[in-house]
Amino acid sequence: MLKSMTAFGRARSLSSDGTLDISAEIKSVNSRYLDLAIHMPRLYAHLEDKVKTFLSDGGLTRGKVEVYITVDVLEQRGVEVVLDREAARSYIAALEQLRDEFGLKDDISVMRVASNHDLFSIKTHEENDERDWDEIRSVLAEAFEGWDRMRSGEGERLCEDILGKIDKVRSMAAEVKKLSETDIAGYPLKLENRIRKFLADFDAEAAEQRIVTEAAIYADKAAIDEELVRLDSHFKAFREIVHSNEAAGRKLDFLIQEMNRETNTIGSKAGNATIAHLVVDMKTEIEKVREQIQNLE
Repeated sequence: MLKSMTAFGRARSLSSDGTLDISAEIKSVNSRYLDLAIHMPRLYAHLEDKVKTFLSDGGLTRGKVEVYITVDVLEQRGVEVVLDREAARSYIAALEQLRDEFGLKDDISVMRVASNHDLFSIKTHEENDERDWDEIRSVLAEAFEGWDRMRSGEGERLCEDILGKIDKVRSMAAEVKKLSETDIAGYPLKLENRIRKFLADFDAEAAEQRIVTEAAIYADKAAIDEELVRLDSHFKAFREIVHSNEAAGRKLDFLIQEMNRETNTIGSKAGNATIAHLVVDMKTEIEKVREQIQNLE
């Protein structure tokens, strides 16, 4: 069954050695394409590509997804703070120029320079880096599992409701077919009576030929068999896709557009007020489904 794009998952745990407090949060809403934003501490920013790969391998293909990973270091180990000396010199020179040019009195202190975090980078030892990623991935996996479970649950409920609406449209289409067959079967006689009255004073043989021609033209224009056959084919394809395990929200969107097109054509051929009302109801349900499938992956 298809999954919803709206979901939330969270997990938190201490690292196995007790030095890190790690939490991960994943939340998502519907989006036409994949829009992924990852928020991580600067210390672990270099692991962002690994997070993206992890999510991609998990089947993430569509939606606006935000991932928040926080890591509180409870005990420092193997971490080195590195100063960008060239950048620091340029920064201090700029501050001195600012002070002299505008006659400022504030001194340039170490704390003022240290407050510029762009001058510093944090370097971790390689063995710690790999170990920390394993710990972060474990917490991320737990958050992902909860998030994916919510997606599946929401998707299942949404699909059940959508299929109920599609079945409703299918029932109305069947009723339209019955009414249409009755209309077309009775039309030649109605048309004949009307034309005979109109052509009462004209040549009988010419009038008879005109009746036959007009009846044939109308029957061809009013026939909606092809539209109903295509519509039924769309219903079947829609149900098959919903029950598949692949992301197919865009396929469903295409089918809904086709259903709406066929229904509009049926409405334009409707020669019966009851059929016209049914077509309006069909279009209403189809539009509801169109809105709902925007949230399916």
